[in-house]
Amino acid sequence: MKIVLAYSGGLDTSVILKWLKETYEAEVIAFSADLGQEEDWEAVKNKALQTGASKVFIRDLKEEFADEYVFPAFRANAAYEQAYLLGTSLARPIIAKHQVLVAEAEGAEAVSHGATGKGNDQVRFELTYMALNPALKIIAPWREWNLNSRTALIEYAREKGIPIPITPARPYSSDANLLHISYEGGILEDPWSEPPEELFQMTQSPEKAPDHPEYVEIAFEGGNPTAVNGKPLSPARLLTRLNQIGGKHGIGRVDLVENRYVGMKCRGVYETPGGTLIRSAHQALESLTLDREVMRLRDSLIPRYSEMIYYGYWFSPERELLQ
Repeated sequence: MKIVLAYSGGLDTSVILKWLKETYEAEVIAFSADLGQEEDWEAVKNKALQTGASKVFIRDLKEEFADEYVFPAFRANAAYEQAYLLGTSLARPIIAKHQVLVAEAEGAEAVSHGATGKGNDQVRFELTYMALNPALKIIAPWREWNLNSRTALIEYAREKGIPIPITPARPYSSDANLLHISYEGGILEDPWSEPPEELFQMTQSPEKAPDHPEYVEIAFEGGNPTAVNGKPLSPARLLTRLNQIGGKHGIGRVDLVENRYVGMKCRGVYETPGGTLIRSAHQALESLTLDREVMRLRDSLIPRYSEMIYYGYWFSPERELLQ
C-alpha cells in the first residue's frame, strides 16, 4: 500500500508516519503545505525522510491560499458565530486538496492526517478527500491507535528513534498560517484563565501599540483587496502587509468559546490582524454600494455560509452555489 500523509514535522505526524509504515506495511509519502507559517522546510523534509518517508512533497501555496480561499470568504464577510474569521477552517481544504493531487500523481491508495478524534479538522480533511476522490482510503490514526497521550507519543518516538525537538513544553497548542494564529487547550481550557501576553505572536498588546493612529487605504476590485496605501500587491503579500500594520496596532485579537461541529464546546484564542482590517474595510465599502434589501439578504446568509466553511464543506455544491 502507498499512503500520502499530511505532514507537519511535529511530534504527532512524525509518530504517525512511522506508525503507518509499520502498521500497514506501507510506503508513506509525506506532504507539507507552506501556507505562510514560519517553518524550516529543509528540516521538515529531512525529518520526514529520516523517519521513513519514501518521498517528501512541500508546496508553496501562499498565493493560492490567499486568492482562492481567504479572499472568497472575505467577499462573503464570513465569520463563524460572528467572531471567528475561519483561519484554520480555510487552511484545511487547500492542504487536503493538494494531498489528494499528490496521491493521484503518485498512484497512492490512501491518504492520512494527524487530526484527533475530538476536533473539527478530522471532518474538514475527510470531507475534502471524499469530495475530490472518494476512491481513496482514509486512515485516521487517532481513531485507531492506543497512543492516547503526549507521553505515549514521546515514548513511541524514543523507541523508534524518531527525533524529538528539545523545546520547552507550551501550556497550549497553536496553529499558524498567513491569515492567523490560533491557540487552544492547556491553560486556555479554563474560561477564567486570561491568555498570557507572551502567547500572542502576530499582534502587540493594545497597551504597547502606538499612541498615534495610522491611516490605511485598501483598494478593492471585484470584492477582493488589491492594493494597500496605493501600492498594488499580490494576495499573499497584501495579507502579509496588513498583518504587519494591524499587528503593530494590536488589532485582530479574539477570545471566544465556540461550538465545534462534533458537538463539543472549545475555547479558541485567535490573532487575525490583516483579516480584521480587510473585513472591516469590505463591510464599509458594501455600505456604500449595496442597497438595504441586498444587505439584509447578505446578512441572513453569512451565518450559513460561515458554518459551511467551519464544518468542512468548502468543496460542497451548496458552498459553491452561495459563493
